[in-house]
Parts: sequence; C-alpha cells; structure tokens
Amino acid sequence: MLFTIGDYLAGSILGIVTALVVRAITWPGMDMVIAMLVGMAAGMVLHLVVGLVLSPCLGMFETMMPASLIGMYGGMFFGMRDSMAAGSATHAAAAGVGAIFGVVVVLGVKVYDAILRGTVLDVGE
Repeated sequence: MLFTIGDYLAGSILGIVTALVVRAITWPGMDMVIAMLVGMAAGMVLHLVVGLVLSPCLGMFETMMPASLIGMYGGMFFGMRDSMAAGSATHAAAAGVGAIFGVVVVLGVKVYDAILRGTVLDVGE
C-alpha cells in the first residue's frame, strides 16, 4: 500500500515540477512547436533526475515508466498550453494541473500493467 501511495505521490511531484519549469521557460506568444520541443526536453531531463532519485525507494519500473510519460508528454502539453496563453492564471493552478496529470498518467500505467499481466490463478500444487 505504501509503495502505491509513493508511486502516485512521485507522479504528482514530477507533474508539478514539470508544469512549473515549463511555465518558467516558455511565454505567451512563443512559437508553439518550439515551446513543445523545449517543454519536452525539459520534461525529459526532469524525469531522469527525479526518477533516478526516487527509483531506489519505489522501484525502477514503477518510477521511470510513468515519469518518462509525464516528463515528455507533460512537457509538450504544458509548453503548448503556455505558448497559447490558454493555461492556468496562477502558478498554484498550473501546479494543480501538473499534479492531476501526473496522477492520471500513473493510474494509466498501472491499469495497462494489470492488463498485460492478466489474471493470475493459484493452482495450489
């Protein structure tokens, strides 16, 4: 149970950090393609740093797989949003969106992992 809470907490932390860093390095009116590329690059660097720090505590797969998706896609989405000036008005609101995005991605990875593993039956040999 604690590992699951840690997985979701790590995803939300990475989502918050990615949203705030991308918000700091992009601005309204910036070319959207450039903003998405810059956001993706920043998100990938952040995912490596945060993921490698947290992986000894939570496990490599459980940390790095969601973190790579949060960093790359979150960086692209947040960069696109901020370049269009369609994003959150405050930093707290941007952090909230990042946290929600991180939790949703972790949930998606957990569901996908459960689907791939399938049902496990104990035959009691």
